[in-house]
Amino acid sequence: MFSFFKKKPVAPEAPAAPVVAPASAPPSAAPAAVPDLPDLLPIEEPAQKQSWMSRLKAGLSKTSNNLSILFVGAKIDDDLYDELEAALLMADAGVDATEYLLAELKRKVKEDKLLDAAAVKAALKQLLIELLTPLEHPFELGRHTPTVMMISGVNGAGKTTTIGKLAKHMQTHGQSVLLAAGDTFRAAAREQLMVWGQRNNITVISQASGDPAAVSFDAVQSGKAKGVDVVMIDTAGRLPTQLHLMEELKKVQRVIGKGMEGAPHETLLVIDGNTGQNALAQVKAFDDALKLTGLVITKLDGTAKGGVLAAIARVRPVPVYFIGVGEKIEDLQPFVAAEFVEALLG
Repeated sequence: MFSFFKKKPVAPEAPAAPVVAPASAPPSAAPAAVPDLPDLLPIEEPAQKQSWMSRLKAGLSKTSNNLSILFVGAKIDDDLYDELEAALLMADAGVDATEYLLAELKRKVKEDKLLDAAAVKAALKQLLIELLTPLEHPFELGRHTPTVMMISGVNGAGKTTTIGKLAKHMQTHGQSVLLAAGDTFRAAAREQLMVWGQRNNITVISQASGDPAAVSFDAVQSGKAKGVDVVMIDTAGRLPTQLHLMEELKKVQRVIGKGMEGAPHETLLVIDGNTGQNALAQVKAFDDALKLTGLVITKLDGTAKGGVLAAIARVRPVPVYFIGVGEKIEDLQPFVAAEFVEALLG
């Protein structure tokens, strides 16, 4: 199984506030070994990696084809740059990221005296990797008990399904999980989460018509009492333009903090990869309201264009923890910039 999570090692005399020990820490400050869960979970087998890359390439094939064909027998001139600009905009990269990439590419072509299309394509790949790498971020476990996650997203983004997948992966890596059905406005969301809970033998805190903040508070208290490793709280899907509902999300976040100091430790936004520049608008709105710690980009298959990650990197660089290309559990994997760019440009 892929290394989804990084286990936060605990020093023998750890301070109350969670801190990451510097790489240069003296031997006496070295963290104790964690026998039940290694520091970095095992990397997936080569065959699994190949399968994942094949699915990712298939999901981004539309954009990949549109970009790659530009470099076939092309001359390095203004026409190539114009076509590349149009292709990047069509891929949902946005104006800011497109202008940045083109300016840097022209500079690199001039400085390195690149004379053929293959070299220019390679330069573009490197620029994209450099742009997207800051979005890479391992999902750390063990810094808090429980680790409380608040998960948001508009209806249809795949939020509840993503929660189920992450919960199953955490169980696979030895973590106990508790789910909270905080989306009390939509009965189907509660039912869907209950199905995931029953399937994976996970307790789900739910109320038929309860207050989302109350459900969330109860889940945090239950997680603390039972010594659960991770509490994942589903919240009601809403559009960022629904200001009264965004205020409700802020209330939920505040109440979670009253249930456990410092919580939620992770505030994630799930985004449908097919929504283009609207995804960037969602990131801005939810980040302004909740101070997001990470993103999950779903549905990078079929018609997905993928360029929106470049827009996010330039305008609102919130870490991208995971990306998904389908409905299966293995179709959700950590975001790795080099892999993503390889699938995007080949």
